Amino acid sequence: VYDLKLYQEEPKGKTELPTIQRKEILLFFKFYDPVKQTVEFVGRLFAHLNTKIYDLRSNMCEMANLAPNEEVVAYEEIKFDPNPMIELIDKRISLENGQLEDGDIIVFQKLISEKDSQSLPYPTVPEFLDYVRNRQSVHFRKLESPKEDHCVLEMSKQDTYDEVTNRLAVHLGLDDPKKLRITSHNFYSQMPKPQPLKYRSVERLQDMLLPYTQTCDIQYYEVLDIPLPDLEQLKTLKVSFHTNKAEEVSVQNIRLPKDSVVQDVLNELKTLVTLDADNGSGDLRMMEVFYHKIYKEFPLQEKIENINDQYWTVRAEEIPKEEALVKEGTSRIIHVYHFTKEHAHNLVCCLVAETIGCSYGA
Repeated sequence: VYDLKLYQEEPKGKTELPTIQRKEILLFFKFYDPVKQTVEFVGRLFAHLNTKIYDLRSNMCEMANLAPNEEVVAYEEIKFDPNPMIELIDKRISLENGQLEDGDIIVFQKLISEKDSQSLPYPTVPEFLDYVRNRQSVHFRKLESPKEDHCVLEMSKQDTYDEVTNRLAVHLGLDDPKKLRITSHNFYSQMPKPQPLKYRSVERLQDMLLPYTQTCDIQYYEVLDIPLPDLEQLKTLKVSFHTNKAEEVSVQNIRLPKDSVVQDVLNELKTLVTLDADNGSGDLRMMEVFYHKIYKEFPLQEKIENINDQYWTVRAEEIPKEEALVKEGTSRIIHVYHFTKEHAHNLVCCLVAETIGCSYGA
């Protein structure tokens, strides 16, 4: 069951409705103002099929309160959904030759110069209606505060990646939109997706808003210290640095070119942490740890590009002096696995390892 709405028009200053002549059609007119970015209904009239749009110019100007000799451009609004279909009407041909029919809608605007059109976001009727059909209010949130909206910006789903970041950068007062990194919304977890978008990896806003085939209006952003294209040429490793007593001292984010090796990471780490001058050897090692268990000690020449620090803990520590002096074939190194949070028990494990002349790594 559908509701049918009927509208009654009351003639102004007349007691009788106009008489429809043979081969006359009823046309409805809308006026578009590209400066105000508004479309409004301005009137209707009956016109003979042999009439040209140019002959109706004075009528249209009167409806829109324009000067009588103002040059106008007219379009036929054929449909709006699912996508706008707007066609330019040739002012030199008749309504009949232009295939205009009873009840058609004509949207017109003032003729604007090429110079003025460059300063307007939507200079023509088709561009504006396309924007109206695709406009979307986007809720931007800081990545570190994923539950709170920082700003809401109205955009077009057809906006490019650069247009989206430019608009957001202007709102945030950033001088370089390339320092913005966008992360899409996970519809199911209602949190940011694990991986951010790479620079220009999506073409348009509508691609950002379609995670897992579910449309949403939330996007997350973070402000970087260097442009995103430069950052993507680097590898950032989150390294947990521990003393030779298995105590975590700090977590360092080390950023190096992707073709760097583990030795480069350790050299960089030495400039950021304080080593043990008494008991340390001055050399570092890096390991892959999961639930406090060492799964791998990285070779010094292994490339860092393939090291995953999202699911595994990357740990670095100074090699104890006593371990550095161990001769091959005479002693053994045992990694002790801490399976309890009780400090006393952990201490026993450490003492046992030291008693038998072994070093522990976790």
